[in-house]
Amino acid sequence: MPDLAVPSSLLGGRLAIDFANIPSCSGAPAQHLSWEELIVFFQAAGIVSAERGSSLLALSGSDPDAAQTLLSRSLRLRDALRMAFGAMVKKDAIASEWTEPINEILRITEGHNELVSDGIAWKMEFVAREGGLDWLLAAIARSAAEIIVEGAQSRLRVCANAQCGLFFSDDSRTHRRRWCSMAICGNRHKVASFARRHSA
Repeated sequence: MPDLAVPSSLLGGRLAIDFANIPSCSGAPAQHLSWEELIVFFQAAGIVSAERGSSLLALSGSDPDAAQTLLSRSLRLRDALRMAFGAMVKKDAIASEWTEPINEILRITEGHNELVSDGIAWKMEFVAREGGLDWLLAAIARSAAEIIVEGAQSRLRVCANAQCGLFFSDDSRTHRRRWCSMAICGNRHKVASFARRHSA
């Protein structure tokens, strides 16, 4: 597998939120998403193993149509999540067209979970009813549906850093978390505030 930049951390706290944030390099999330970035996300989020990730990366050369179809569906899902989550943060209504990409994946990826042993430990693995690649998005769509159903109870927030724009689930004790990451945006805010106070 090529040396790709794996996200240093998944900051959203829930799978669908992390997916809405990709690619989550510093600054606002980019509008573009490459095949490599998508596969790196799948690996970082634990959707696929490193082995499966390598074979998926090769798919862009061996079956470019299948790779492009999944990438297009992923972009459509990600963009719909950003719209829906943005509305939730503002306490606006969620348009039904934003939920359609979620429902589309949920319909396609009907299946079940199974216990699977890797020889050392047990894990739960999703087994899709049909073949194809859409099952890779199943857990993301399920996570998104749960967040939308929870509404305000999901404690969905957007980072207070206006240059960031990343979503996160506020699981703090006081439910007053402001930053996607205290180590990144929170620290930048502290440094900027300190500089302003001492330059006056």
